[in-house]
Amino acid sequence: MPHEKHGRVLLVGAGPGAADLLTLRALRAIESADVILFDALVGDEIRTLFPATARAIEVGKRGHRASTSQDFINRLMVRFARTGAAVVRLKGGDPSIFGRAAEERAFVEAHGVEVEIIPGITTASAAAAQFGFSLTARQRARRVIFATGRTLDGAAETWRAAADPETTLCLYMGCADIDSIAARLIAAGLDGDTPALAALDVSRRNASLIRSTLARLPADLSGVNSGAPVFICIGAVAADASEQHLLEQREILLPAQGMSR
Repeated sequence: MPHEKHGRVLLVGAGPGAADLLTLRALRAIESADVILFDALVGDEIRTLFPATARAIEVGKRGHRASTSQDFINRLMVRFARTGAAVVRLKGGDPSIFGRAAEERAFVEAHGVEVEIIPGITTASAAAAQFGFSLTARQRARRVIFATGRTLDGAAETWRAAADPETTLCLYMGCADIDSIAARLIAAGLDGDTPALAALDVSRRNASLIRSTLARLPADLSGVNSGAPVFICIGAVAADASEQHLLEQREILLPAQGMSR
């Protein structure tokens, strides 16, 4: 039987990391939360915005590492909402891009609790803006594929689509599997000299860029700190990426404390 006293659950996109890239709607949701269940990639700059009165619980999910189970997260959202709490499930990037938003929404609604999804800036868009390249370009990149190593791992048709030289391939959570991903893309016909990049800590103050090629990228990433969030882009447009304006951007980034409540 449904409980009489219900709060609500907001699935909120925290964006790539910088507090000033939160949407106004996301910030208002955080400010009004009674409970915040946040991902491991939600950094300190955004955590400083959590209300002192809110109960904040990290429920991190990281590839190839110990993670909080999805079933536990689902049940935690429902449990707190049934006490009448305003629950924010705070996710890095956008909840609808590899954020399990559909699964979580279905579970919470099936238990009689209202759900709203608040989108966030996805890392691919933030990386393109920060490092001065476009995900699409006339005559060079006619389409974009968002994928993870696991979503790519399937039929040969999937690899052929990703290996199209007019496609920009955006890889989320792909660093640990980049050796096999690069090998399969080359086997599917993509030239090993295809431009590629890895953007680390996108939008954060310590953001950095590795410019490479498809064939060299696994070696270039071999020494990368596994704790840093890494976004990988493969395709012709990756050749346009540059750190030229990175220092200027760091100077104008708003500190978290500047976003008053």
